[in-house]
Parts: sequence; structure tokens; C-alpha cells
Amino acid sequence: MALCLSGMYLVSCNDDETYAEQKEKERKAIDAFIKRDVMLLDTQGDSLCYVGKINVISEAEFLMDSITDLERNEYVVFSGSGVYMQIVRKGVGEPLRSGQSKRVVSRYFEYNILGDSLQTTNRTPYWATNPDVMDVTNNSGTISASFNTTINGGGAMYMVYNKTSVPSGWIVPLSYINLGRQVSAEEGIAKVRLIVPHSQGQTDATSNVYPCFYEITYQEMRE
Repeated sequence: MALCLSGMYLVSCNDDETYAEQKEKERKAIDAFIKRDVMLLDTQGDSLCYVGKINVISEAEFLMDSITDLERNEYVVFSGSGVYMQIVRKGVGEPLRSGQSKRVVSRYFEYNILGDSLQTTNRTPYWATNPDVMDVTNNSGTISASFNTTINGGGAMYMVYNKTSVPSGWIVPLSYINLGRQVSAEEGIAKVRLIVPHSQGQTDATSNVYPCFYEITYQEMRE
């Protein structure tokens, strides 16, 4: 299991640090990451994702067209949550409408920014037939999601963190992408990249105050 989770690295908090100091360390780590022009590597030294130097845009700029310019490597920062998002592909299908629920398949990797290492992923042969599945609902514009554990016992995120609650940072893109199924080679499912601070992350990140970088795909599950 440890090998299949691709070298999970959990940061232990320093008991001598105050919460304010931990948050300041996190803020500095995010600021440095944005400026790094970095290629992320997995535990074997193979490339995961070229992040590059990030060009941050405001919500107001983003909401003009709900697009992040890939050529300029734009990420929108949401001031309320501190989440940074780049929409790589909006995806096929249509946005989740008010009152609608969908079962969504997600494949991802999680990179610990403070630990500078791959933490978890379901993009391995072990998880190929058992990705993370989310039950997503739009209730009058408020989107909620939980990991489904009835399908093959749950995916990597549930197995690692033992929580059915989906990190708040993962839910942010669902207001701006389409949820559908790829029906031709020319189409692509929704894909985003996120910088998620501890307050919007999974339980270990929340407890130990560290940010993560994610690349995630979202696809409506076949009925």
C-alpha cells in the first residue's frame, strides 16, 4: 500500500511553533512556490508536472470570462479561501445545475509544497481500476461533495485520510468546469491545477498546517 501511494510524506508540526508561525511558514512556502518555475517529480525522479512561474490573477479578472490563460500560466486566487486554481480544460458536458447531483470520477496527484515531495496519488497501476469517486450535489448554487466508499471500498484519498468529506479545495473548481463523459478522442474531460492551503485541504494538512499542489481530472461516472 505504501508503494502504491507513491511515497506519502506527512509533515509533523513542531510543538514549539505557534499556529500563527505555522501559517506564516505556509504563506511563505506558497509565495516561493508561485515564483519557483519548477518541474514536480515523483518518488522515482520522473516528471509529474511542469508548474512554471505562476501569473496570479484576481477573481474579478477571472470572472470576466472564467478562463485562465495557459500561455500566460495564469492561476486565479480566491480571496475568501486562499485557493489558487488553473483550469487546464473546462471539459465536456455542462456545469452542474442547481438541484442536480452527479457521481464524479477523479484522478489526481497531491504534492506537499512544504515537504517538496509527492504525497499521494491514484495515478498508479494499483489504483487504475479504483479511482476516487465523489457524490456531488448542487443545492441552490452551493456545491457539496463526499467520497463514495460503497464502490470498491473507496479510492486513495479515502484510504489514506479515512474521511469521506472531500477537501474544500477540490470543490472550488466544480462551479467553473463541465461534468461529462469523453465520447471521442478529440474531447477532453475537465482538468485543473490547484494550490490548496491547509484550511481548505485534507485532514492531515489541516492539522499540520501545510499547503498542497494538486492536478485533478473530473469526469461524470457512467451509470
